[in-house]
Amino acid sequence: MLSEQTKARFDRELAKYPADQRISAVMACLSIIQQERGWVSPESEQEVADHIGVAPMAVHEVVTFYNMYNQQPVGQFKLAVCTNLPCQLRDGQKALAHVCERLGVEMGGTTPDGLFTVQQSECLGACADAPVALVNDRHMVSYLSNERLDELLSTLKAQAK
Repeated sequence: MLSEQTKARFDRELAKYPADQRISAVMACLSIIQQERGWVSPESEQEVADHIGVAPMAVHEVVTFYNMYNQQPVGQFKLAVCTNLPCQLRDGQKALAHVCERLGVEMGGTTPDGLFTVQQSECLGACADAPVALVNDRHMVSYLSNERLDELLSTLKAQAK
């Protein structure tokens, strides 16, 4: 159930668009849900659809199209390592393998302590800085080497709640 605070945040997003274009706020509302809950469940999709006043399928299409929406629970730190061509040419796949090895998980997995989820990512738009990763859909980390990745994992672990 949406809290009053969440509804107010949704309404601020909806106010940016004409009444007949309410669907335009769906991505922002899904981001709010994910910030608050960590992922977008099918129930959350329905809540967004109900509040915006659109068909649930319209919300589901957005959730399943964009890889920035977590469709299942993830760790406190989600690491999305780019393996698209420019990053791949600069060892993006090796960076992904290194992170998985260091954390003892397979790609797409979450560590047993719930701290880290490792995902493969499509292009993150920072090709000149390849290989790159995105932490929690917000923080870009560039020029990934094994040493830089080890430092990142240590820093995040120290920040864990």
